[in-house]
Amino acid sequence: MASADDGVVKRLKVIVKENGGQLALANLIGVDQGFISKVINQKQDVSYYLIRKLCFQLKYSPEWLILGTGNKQILKQESAKLITEIQMLRTEIDILHARMKAYEMEMKALQNAG
Repeated sequence: MASADDGVVKRLKVIVKENGGQLALANLIGVDQGFISKVINQKQDVSYYLIRKLCFQLKYSPEWLILGTGNKQILKQESAKLITEIQMLRTEIDILHARMKAYEMEMKALQNAG
């Protein structure tokens, strides 16, 4: 079964090719080439950090990069708003993960007590 990140990785490969390879892309956006390599080889998850750099610095559309729909390049100022919304959603997901972990720990404590 394909992971949700498969499509993003596929589009990242397009970006790498368009920008002259992994090293050239890494230099353009200020990250380590190894970081890009790990993401492409799915040894590291696609991060909001990388998506933000590609969208803000190289003007790729977050809608295209994440969902595979719409224009590849940012055409309107609205895309900056979309990136902010994505960041807010990411923060909410992190909060939910933390809550889930706390509930799991509480559940284990109750099971051990019972």
